[in-house]
Amino acid sequence: MLTTRDRECGTATQFRRTKPVQPFILARMRIVRSQADLETLAREFAAAPFVTVDTEFMRERTYWPELCLIQAARPMNGPDDEHSAAIIDPLADGLDLSPFFELMVDQRVVKVFHAARQDVEIFLNLSGHVPTPLFDTQVAAMVCGFGDQAGYETLVRKIANSSLDKSSRFTDWSRRPLSQKQLAYALGDVTHLRGIYQHLKAQIERAGRGHWVAEEMGILSDPSTYRVEPDEAWRRLKTRSNNRRFLAVAKELAAWREREAQTRNTPRARIMKDEALLEICASQPKTVEELSRSRLLFREGRKPETLEAILAAVKRGVETPEDERPPAPEPKPQRVGSAALSDLLRVLLKAKADEIGVAQRLLASSADLDALANGAEDGLPMMSGWRREAFGEDALRLRRGDIALAAGADGVRVVAL
Repeated sequence: MLTTRDRECGTATQFRRTKPVQPFILARMRIVRSQADLETLAREFAAAPFVTVDTEFMRERTYWPELCLIQAARPMNGPDDEHSAAIIDPLADGLDLSPFFELMVDQRVVKVFHAARQDVEIFLNLSGHVPTPLFDTQVAAMVCGFGDQAGYETLVRKIANSSLDKSSRFTDWSRRPLSQKQLAYALGDVTHLRGIYQHLKAQIERAGRGHWVAEEMGILSDPSTYRVEPDEAWRRLKTRSNNRRFLAVAKELAAWREREAQTRNTPRARIMKDEALLEICASQPKTVEELSRSRLLFREGRKPETLEAILAAVKRGVETPEDERPPAPEPKPQRVGSAALSDLLRVLLKAKADEIGVAQRLLASSADLDALANGAEDGLPMMSGWRREAFGEDALRLRRGDIALAAGADGVRVVAL
């Protein structure tokens, strides 16, 4: 049962009274380019209770993100603590990042990120390990009522009472040298994060929602969250085909494309766009001549070795035994009244999210609400863990007819029947 203290996380307007985070002194900016300096930083930061971390990377021309900068900060020991934040240059000659990777798995130090997924993916790819223990301020902000996807700039403004200069947002971070302005922009992504983390953490503890955040951090800390299995790549394709042979060809082609992109470290779309892949799935060519008629293949895809590889993938898909082909999506029968019930569940979701100060998207998705209205329950995220406590149980009660929704001057409220 949720109590009045659950509301203590409150809304974004409650955070405006926080003292501004001390700005970082640019003249004393700490740039780490040597092995000795990195080892010193790692030892120093390992003594802190937490470190805030961010990365700058390039991915437009590669499959794997190219790490260009690491920004890190620890709690300040005073307003003039020029060593509390640093920029590490991974592109510096001869720099081995192992000391920093060791810091990232030091269980005594909490690693704080904002919107952690891409940063964590980078560290996992480079070191083989996910930074732990982990705290994502975007998730924490959603738990504290800052909306469905609280941006860092929003949190800086509403918690740190400060602002960010975003003019360097589209910097090519792989170029050297970087200007003082660019470096200052990058460092701002971790200096403000210290105060944001401490404030959100305190609010979450007061509201008794630590286990809510811990569940979400468990997902982010699981290496399987970031693995891309080539044999599962076909599931990302937007196709409405129910033809199992078509789906088998799509599975083989998507797996080939994924492996090729990984091996060559190039974006999958540069190997073959989705539109071209689906066109080939539909035509299922048997010869180079037939395949060459595709109007969507890039010049790269018309190389002899690539054409042969595509034809081989098509052949494997076509020849996949019937019982091994991907199953066709089953039509979802609509229960009588399910559309109206879906609408009621959306109203309940909005009311509960407003009541407890949590982003709606964090509690349940529209697809899950529709599934629940249509009779599903098992496997829905809102039916397990903290989501069930916060919303799922009431959603089930509404579906069973145990509660109703009443509208009044104070908004929508739940009424027991």
